[in-house]
Amino acid sequence: MHDESGKWIKPNNILNNWRVTKTCLRLGSKIIGKCMMGSTSNALNKGGDNFKKLYNDSNVLNRNSNGQTKSGMYSLFIPMEWNMEGFIDRFGMPVFRKPAKSVLGVDNEMISQGAVDYWENEVSSLKNDADALNEFYRQFPRTESHAFRDESKQSIFNLTKIYQQIDYNDALIKEHHITRGSFHWKNGVKDSEVVFSPDKRGRFNVSWTPNKNLQNRVIDRNGTKYPGNDHIGAFGCDSYDISGTVGGGGSNGALHGVTAFNMDEAPSNEFFLEYVARPQTAEIFFEEVLMACVFYGMPILIENNKPRLLYHFKNRGYRGFCMNRPDKSYNKLSKTERELGGIPNSSEDVKQAHAAAIESYIEKYVGFDVEGTYRDSEDIGSMPFTRTLEDWAKFDITNRTKFDASISSGLAIMATQKHLYVAEKKQSKIKINFAKYSNKGNISEIIR
Repeated sequence: MHDESGKWIKPNNILNNWRVTKTCLRLGSKIIGKCMMGSTSNALNKGGDNFKKLYNDSNVLNRNSNGQTKSGMYSLFIPMEWNMEGFIDRFGMPVFRKPAKSVLGVDNEMISQGAVDYWENEVSSLKNDADALNEFYRQFPRTESHAFRDESKQSIFNLTKIYQQIDYNDALIKEHHITRGSFHWKNGVKDSEVVFSPDKRGRFNVSWTPNKNLQNRVIDRNGTKYPGNDHIGAFGCDSYDISGTVGGGGSNGALHGVTAFNMDEAPSNEFFLEYVARPQTAEIFFEEVLMACVFYGMPILIENNKPRLLYHFKNRGYRGFCMNRPDKSYNKLSKTERELGGIPNSSEDVKQAHAAAIESYIEKYVGFDVEGTYRDSEDIGSMPFTRTLEDWAKFDITNRTKFDASISSGLAIMATQKHLYVAEKKQSKIKINFAKYSNKGNISEIIR
C-alpha cells in the first residue's frame, strides 16, 4: 500500500499507526479509498455522527456497477487488539491470547498476557459501572459498534443490558434475522388484503411475520374494523402531522410492534417490527402505518398530540384499531379521546409511565438475566433492532423530541401491558351505617 505521496507503506506500519483515522489506499496505480478507522470517533454531537455516515457510505460491500461506494471511498476498521500497546511482539505481530510461553515485545519487555485477555478482564471489572464500561468500549473498540458509541450521559436505563444486546446483535448475520421491506395493498385495492414484500429500499425492518392464517385478521362490526390479533401483540407510534418543514428538517415518524405473552403461533414479549423514517408526505407515512396494523391484525397506541394519523384511521373505518389511553377508564376520557383514541404523551404521569415501561422491558427481556429472575441466565434477550437499542441508551426524559424510536417503542410496550394502567376505583370515604332490627316478639328491637 502507498501513502498519498506515493511512498510504500508496510502493512505493519499501518497497524502501528492505527490511531491515524485517515490514509490513502492504492491498488496498483489506482486510489481505492481513504476512510480508515483504527480508533474511536468523537461523540455523535461533536462530529462523530457525520463521520459515522461517511464511514457507512464507504462500505466496500455496497458498490455500484463502476465498483464505487456511495462516498467514493472504502472503509476500513482495525480492532484495538491489532495494535494494543504492550501486546506487540518483536516481529510487529499482535499477541491476542495468553501465549504458552512468554514472548519478547517490541519494547524489549516480555509479554505473558494477550491483548484480548486484557480487554476481557477490564470489561469484566467494569460490568457494574455502565458509564465507565461504555467509555472503555469507546476508547478501546473491538467492533465498529464500540467505536461509534456515543458518550454516556447518565442514561436512565440499564446500559449494561443494552450493550450486551448490541454486542450480541453485532455478532449475528443481520440479514438472517431481519428482513427489510414494504407493505402494499394486494393488487392495489385499498382496504382489501395487505402483502409484505422484501425490498432493500423499504422502510420496515421485520424480524417475524405471522403465518398465513394470522395475516390480515380484521373483524368488521357495524361498519367499524377491529383487530383480530389483539391478544398477540400491539403497535406504538410516534407520528407527525406536517409533511415537510423549512430547511427539510423535522423529526422522523416511528412505529414499533411488540408481542405480548401468548399461546398462539407467535413469539412472546419480542419486538418484531421497527420503522423510523420520514417519507416525502405525511399521507405516505399514515398509509404505511395503517397497512402494517392490518397485515398483523393488531391494535395501535398513538400519541394524540398530533391527531392527523388518528383521523386517517377513523375516516377509513379503522377506529377500532386505535387504542384508548390505558391509564383512564372510558367514562373519564375527553370527547376527543373517545372519538379518536390515542394518548397524550405530554403529561408528567404519562412520561413516567412510558419510561417505566421501557425500563421494565429492558430488565426482563434485553441482555443477560444474570440472576435468572425472568429467564435462564445463560440466554441472551431477543431484541434485534440495534437502532432502537442505541436510542434507548441515549434517551433523555427531559428532552424527548429527538428520540422517536424510544417514544414509539415505549408506547408499544404500554399497549401490551394495558392491564397495568387501569385506574383503580376509588372507595368512598363516607361510610353510611344502616340500623338493623330484630323482629322477634311483638316489638322490633334494634340490633347493636
